[in-house]
Amino acid sequence: MIELRGVSKVYPARDGKRGSQFRAVDEVSLTIREGSVFGVVGHSGAGKSTLLRLVNYLEVPTSGAVLVDGQDLGALGERRRRAVRQSIGMVFQQFNLFRSRTVLGNVAYPLKLSGLPRAEVRARAEEALRFVGLAEHARRYPEQLSGGQRQRVGIARALATSPKVLLCDEATSALDPQTTGEVLALLQRVNSELGITIVLITHEMDVVRGICDEVAVMEDGKVVESGSVYDVFSRPEHPTTVSFVRSALHDVPDGAALERLRARHGGRLVTLPVSGDSAGTHEWSRLLRRHELDFSIAHAGVGEVQSRPLGSVTLELRGPDDAIDAFLTELAAAGKAAAA
Repeated sequence: MIELRGVSKVYPARDGKRGSQFRAVDEVSLTIREGSVFGVVGHSGAGKSTLLRLVNYLEVPTSGAVLVDGQDLGALGERRRRAVRQSIGMVFQQFNLFRSRTVLGNVAYPLKLSGLPRAEVRARAEEALRFVGLAEHARRYPEQLSGGQRQRVGIARALATSPKVLLCDEATSALDPQTTGEVLALLQRVNSELGITIVLITHEMDVVRGICDEVAVMEDGKVVESGSVYDVFSRPEHPTTVSFVRSALHDVPDGAALERLRARHGGRLVTLPVSGDSAGTHEWSRLLRRHELDFSIAHAGVGEVQSRPLGSVTLELRGPDDAIDAFLTELAAAGKAAAA
């Protein structure tokens, strides 16, 4: 549905020095499958939001090509490009609703701009509000709604134009955790029931874990790692990705938490991975029995990613040091990593 080919966006340097440049997006290539939910994660200033605006040509690439539904936006005239852009909805962090318009008026606004008959505008706006569960709030004003309800209005407004693609720019970052979950559940419905491709910009790996099929991690304008959410979570390679994954899984104790575990457990602490591949768990269970090691669970951090278990278990091993060392050596040789 979306393809970026070597896309860059370069601005004059922020310090204003003549001839210097700032590369907000740097040679990014991505393919986003039709009907998928694709996450783009990174810290502030990584280039995520600029990348999103390049997809619908609110920002024009300095170099490279952007294709949406097979059409190269850079090769189209403005009229045809505007038609493609109309198939792309957008949901914003700060809702961007008109305070002077009712909920229904906000949802109807882009339909009015497109020149549809009044009856069709109203029917489509009301249908979108029913889908997001706000039909009874049609005559209220945005300031009479909660933050989560306002974001639902923003989603309804984007859906009213029947888009093929929905771009979400930090759509949940202004919401509390419970409301975030509700909005993510709504976006999952948008994807599963309407078949709309969603591109989700966020700085929260928990959001990616909860809804996305694939993810790209950005740093300094570049994509430093990408792949299926499960693969990226289970085998992160770039230091930025490792940091994001740890923030979502909370599975490996470190710092003060590790010191507290050491104070409570006199044996050797070893952290072992748990994944959807049950062979790994069976392997270290078999080796524990083989080396006649006693153990107790000191810490466990196992959750689900794409409906498969992922995380780690920290064990306190009790037994002769040479037996523990042999266990760890065999585990490493089998490719089942362990951190002591």
